Amino acid sequence: MPTIFDRPKPYLMAHRGASDHAPENTLGSFRLALEAGADIIETDLWFTRDGELVCHHDATVARMTGRPGRVAEMTLSEVQSLRVRSRFDERFPDEHIPTLAELLDLLPPEVVLTVELKDPRFSNSAWAERLARQAAERVVRQAIVAISFRRRNLQGLRAAAPTFPIGHIAVVEPFPTQQVDVLGPFWPLLFVNPGYVAWAHRRGKWVCPLDPAPHKRLQWYLRLGVDAILTNDPAATRALIARERAAGRS
Repeated sequence: MPTIFDRPKPYLMAHRGASDHAPENTLGSFRLALEAGADIIETDLWFTRDGELVCHHDATVARMTGRPGRVAEMTLSEVQSLRVRSRFDERFPDEHIPTLAELLDLLPPEVVLTVELKDPRFSNSAWAERLARQAAERVVRQAIVAISFRRRNLQGLRAAAPTFPIGHIAVVEPFPTQQVDVLGPFWPLLFVNPGYVAWAHRRGKWVCPLDPAPHKRLQWYLRLGVDAILTNDPAATRALIARERAAGRS
């Protein structure tokens, strides 16, 4: 889970795309991650006021656009009328906050999508079902995973779509109290639970540490045998993994 890969682990999960080199959660960032060879694209989901799913991390649009407004209180038209500010000079001058539909259209079938359920309305199965319907083809192929810090969001999605793969992100308590497929422990939890990855694998679960800047700990992750590595810079992470393997350190 997912089962579509024919490559050796660990898989590269691009955190909000290639967010070290492009504005996060934009089509430009996702394209750059795909060009870097990311196996998994990670994004965050909110509903607009009119019920459309958009790829955005914060509850408000202020940090990314310089304009006020809460995503949940704006229509899709209002959200997409805004331009995303870029700290990457002129390489990404006209990026907008994309819809989930735009991201799904961009992704090749062999790339897995991980969506973090930010909006608390996902706890309502009627709202969660909107995601399940939109991603139905990927659910069938097990090429999508929904993750969240909010257990209620995962419960809402599981009620709406029992076969939708889900994962729990844990900052304090790494051991899940509900049935999940993927575990995302904050990386220091692995120091205090050195057998955690083996424990998870015995139960058929994937482990991807919550650590979007993983390079200082990369050798350790390879020794632990984690299933995926989260990264803001998939090209650099891929190169470092190749170097470790060439040196026989993985």
